[in-house]
Amino acid sequence: MAAMRMLGVYGAGGFGREVMPVLTQWANTHIPATEEWRAVFIDDAVDEHVSGSYDVLTLDQFARTDAASHEAVLAVGSGSLRRKLADKCGAAGVSLGSVVASNAMVLSNVEMGEGAVLCPFSMVTSDTKIGTLFQANIYAYVAHDCIVGDLVTLAPGAKVNGNVEIGDEVYIGTGAVLRPGQPGNRLKIGNGAVIGMGAVVTKDVEPGVTVVGNPAKPLSRQRR
Repeated sequence: MAAMRMLGVYGAGGFGREVMPVLTQWANTHIPATEEWRAVFIDDAVDEHVSGSYDVLTLDQFARTDAASHEAVLAVGSGSLRRKLADKCGAAGVSLGSVVASNAMVLSNVEMGEGAVLCPFSMVTSDTKIGTLFQANIYAYVAHDCIVGDLVTLAPGAKVNGNVEIGDEVYIGTGAVLRPGQPGNRLKIGNGAVIGMGAVVTKDVEPGVTVVGNPAKPLSRQRR
């Protein structure tokens, strides 16, 4: 039997508990039967409410476990927090993994950086470029000819239509809709913007701004 692979879901909250079954399904279908693997939650503040089916380790405990490799999938919705956790993983010698649900769809000519999480029924269509540590929750999609930055989060049912450009650390809330842009004239969402739940975005959104409503309008300017 080959040396064990350690797989961790970093974040033992609600989203982490949704990601864990996706990770274990991926491991069962992609890791050869000759390789032993173990999946655990990683959480530096252990929550007693986590499902008892999996152990919960701190990052230090995870990194020190005797194994051939240590790989973590980041399962927190905040892009800025994912950045901090990614830095902690790097300092601990833990690599960042991606996980794509078996019924998620990634179509043609898609570039996607490390650390992506694509939940069940999510989709990225064609001719799209996505940065690192991207998350698409259930039923969210990114359509054709989009450019998506690093650490972008799509909540359940978020809809990013074609020819949209999204900056880094953007959060797109549950059920929000971004209208299509045009070739050479993409709809633009600035770095750090927040698109509120159910918002319908028809115009560019400036960096750091929260927009809500239909049509979406600024709520407040986030301090940096």
